[in-house]
Order: sequence, then structure tokens, then C-alpha cells
Amino acid sequence: MMTPTPPRAGSYRYIALAFITIVLALSVGDRATLSVAGPEMSKALGISPIGMGWLFSSFAWAYALGQIPGGWIVDRLGVKRSLMWGLILWSLVTFGMGFAPWFAAPFVMLMIMRFVLGICESPVTPGSARVLAAWFPSGERGMAGSIFNSAQYIALVLFSPLMGWLSHRFGWESVFTVMGSIGLLLAFVWNLGFFVPARHPRPNPAEISYIAAGGALIDVDADTGRTAATGGAEKTAHVPVLQALAALFGSRMLVGIFIAQYGINAITWFFVSWFPTYLVKGLGFTILQAGFLAALPAVCGVVGAVISGFFSDYLLKKTGSLSIARKVPITIGLFMSALMIGCNYTRSETLVIFLMSAAFFGKGFGSLGWTVVADTAPKQVIGLTGGVFSAIGNSAGIVTPLVIGYILAGTNSFEYALLFVGLHGIMAVLSYWLIVGKIERFELPGLVGACAAPAMACPDPGHAAAGPAPRPSPEKTTA
Repeated sequence: MMTPTPPRAGSYRYIALAFITIVLALSVGDRATLSVAGPEMSKALGISPIGMGWLFSSFAWAYALGQIPGGWIVDRLGVKRSLMWGLILWSLVTFGMGFAPWFAAPFVMLMIMRFVLGICESPVTPGSARVLAAWFPSGERGMAGSIFNSAQYIALVLFSPLMGWLSHRFGWESVFTVMGSIGLLLAFVWNLGFFVPARHPRPNPAEISYIAAGGALIDVDADTGRTAATGGAEKTAHVPVLQALAALFGSRMLVGIFIAQYGINAITWFFVSWFPTYLVKGLGFTILQAGFLAALPAVCGVVGAVISGFFSDYLLKKTGSLSIARKVPITIGLFMSALMIGCNYTRSETLVIFLMSAAFFGKGFGSLGWTVVADTAPKQVIGLTGGVFSAIGNSAGIVTPLVIGYILAGTNSFEYALLFVGLHGIMAVLSYWLIVGKIERFELPGLVGACAAPAMACPDPGHAAAGPAPRPSPEKTTA
């Protein structure tokens, strides 16, 4: 598959990527507030390990349940409005969690607010998949997806030390109020600066032509509130939700991708929930030390995630196969993530941090799931597909913190917890090789060959059976 040469001018796709990466980083930081504030908060409020496990998972229950409705909302309202309102609402909830001790039943109030936080954050990942599909051609999607995915590690690098310092200096309540304030500021910036191609006020014709020729779905969001300047004659096909869901779960490829994401997210949820507690209670570090030490594996995760995207795009260029380009990095990375199990066999704190850093590097290197969703999701329901993918993946956030909480209550040790988490990476690799099969764009039954929007090429050039899309004229890419 030949990838068009990028134009010299035109870089808004990278600005769009920066926007969604920052939004995801903040959302991960807000859900990780409890992990950093947790050790001091649990002592102050008398919350047991099992209680903390329920607090961690209360977010994941709502987040997982909200993914499919969140994806549907993104498809209907568009990325910009969905994420702006999501940012405002979840930032207000995060801010409010700092005032939990003021209530008669603070534990109950924290459970409720964590649940609401999960609901409000649910449009983030489906919306981000839509942005990747809209702004990036297939040949750059590995790079874009890996940088976007690195946001979860960037969040820990940036926010774990900050939150650890806030908790140490001003008390655990300040972690929530400061993070909530940052989110409200970001919502304002997002509303001013983010656009999708179909609604950009000053599009670059060369960049729009380039990304469209490479398979970017440039008319995404063209009919959410107003149509793209195509005369308004055609709009994106809206498929009934139940019909679309039945088709998605009827695809062996997509089901395998969904299962693999569950395994990958089990590793993620360990790091954003129990990892600081592991450093404090398992290794004896202070909360301030834990805040900074938690950032070290996250730095490795960032490096792994970014390298993975460039490596994947290199493989795609050399082989022309999406399957090889995506599966090889996933396999290498997730086998590396199982190295965390080795922490059970050493008492060296330095070696533990090294193994956790290597595991986090591997997890980042193997986390190409959102790139795969952008490669495979049906054009008509990208947001919904991303919602299903994220819902199943984040159900690991329900199970993992709870299982670890009960393991700690029963054994007072992290040994079985690390084994439990590490094996999930191997499960994800097996799913990609034994279930997924060939990675290619999935077409909804009854709509094969039908374009989701007038300015898009059909079929998608992201797999070998398709050729390059015709270059749209500037008039057809502006709003």
C-alpha cells in the first residue's frame, strides 16, 4: 500500500492529536486522584482495603456502563460538544470530592461521586477514536494512536508527583480541588481551539486532500448541527443502535479485539489504582516518595507507547499488512508486561522499580488498541464501536481493583495480585493471534460499499483490498 507524501504545509492534525491527548491525560489523572490521595484519605476516614477496592471500582462500573451511551452521544452530537460538556461536568465532580468530609456519610458520598465521575468521563475514548479516524490516514494512524494512548502514562508522569506533593503539603482534599480546577480551564481551551476536518473554519486544502487520500474519514461530524459544504444533499447514515451492536458482536475480529482490551486494561487499572499503595504498604515508601516513584514506570510507558506507533507504521509501510503492523508490537509489548510477576521473587526495591518500569514500557509498547479501532470500526458507528471497545476494556476496572482488594484482605500480600495482573497481558496476546485474525475495516451488513459521507472514498484504503481515495476539492471539505 502506497502512502501519499505529506504536504509541507498543514499540521492541524497534530494540533487535534495534542488536544485529545491532553484531554485523555487529564481524565486519567482525575480518575487516579483516589490512588494518590487514598493512603491518607483511608486513614483519615477509616476506610478498609475492601472499602478502597469498592471506591476504585465504583468509577469503573459507571465508566464501563457509560461507554456505549457515550459513544452514541458522540456519534449524534459530535466530538467537540460531547467532550466539552464532559470536561465541565467531570471537573466539577472531581472538585467536589475534596469536600467529602463535610458530609455525614463521606464514604457513601465518595462512592456516589466516583460513580458520577465515571459517567461524565465516558465520551472521552469513543470521541478520541473518532478524532483519530477523522484526522489521520492509515499510514500515520499507528503513530497518532500511540501518542494518544501515551496520555495515560503522561498523566501519571505529570500528575502523580503533583498530587503526591499536594497531599503531603496541603492534605489529601487539595488533590481533588486542584485537579478539578485544571479541568475547568481545559474545557474553555478545548471549546476555543478544537475542530474536526468537516467543521474547521480555516482548513488547509493540501492537508485535507492528503489525509482523505490516505483513508481519513474527513466528513465525521459533518451533520452534527450543520452539514459540510457538500450542498447538504447527503448525510452520515445513522444506523439503529441495536442493529449496529448485533453486527459488532457478530464480528469475530472485533470480539477478539474487545477481549484483548480487557486484558490490557487490567494492567492499566493496577497502575492507576493500587500501584501507589503497593509502593507504600508493600515496599515501605512514604506517600511523597510513592508519588514520584510512580512516575518512573509511567515515563517508560510513554517511551514505549510512542516508539510502538512509529514501529507499527514502519511495519505497515514495509509489509502493507495491517495485521502484521499492529499484532507484532502488541505481542512484544504485552509479553514484556508480564515481567511484573518477577517482583514476587526479589526483595530489592531497585529491582522492583526496574521490573515495573519494564512492564510499563511493554504495556505502552503493546497498547495499540485504539489504533486498531480506528482501523477497523465501521464508518457509520465509529463512536459506538469505540464505546463498546472501551466498555468491555474498562470492565477490567470493575474487576481488577476489587479482586486485588480481596486478595490483600485475605493474604496481606501483593504476591497473588501481581500474578493476577501480569497474566492478563498474555491473555490479550492470545486473543489477537487466536481470535482476531486479519485486521481490516469492518463493514456493517447491508451497508457494504455505501459511503458514510459524500467526500469519503469507499471502501477504506486502510486495508489491502482498497485503493487510494480520490482527492476531494477544497469546496467539499469545508463547513
